Amino acid sequence: MFAWTDLLTAVALFLVLEGIMPFINPDGVKRVLAKLIDVPSRDLRIGALGSIVVGLVVLIAVRSSL
Repeated sequence: MFAWTDLLTAVALFLVLEGIMPFINPDGVKRVLAKLIDVPSRDLRIGALGSIVVGLVVLIAVRSSL
């Protein structure tokens, strides 16, 4: 069953994880983001798809064990 608390928890965790690297090493993050301009769109899409698939597999594994 869907619970708003689960969605808000996921969003909060996402924001925490997204903020860790810029907080620890802002110059490194700037360098990485500047290099992304040179990466072909196809490669970015493949990486994003891989991230989505891994995330879904982890989510399914975690939720099915409850």
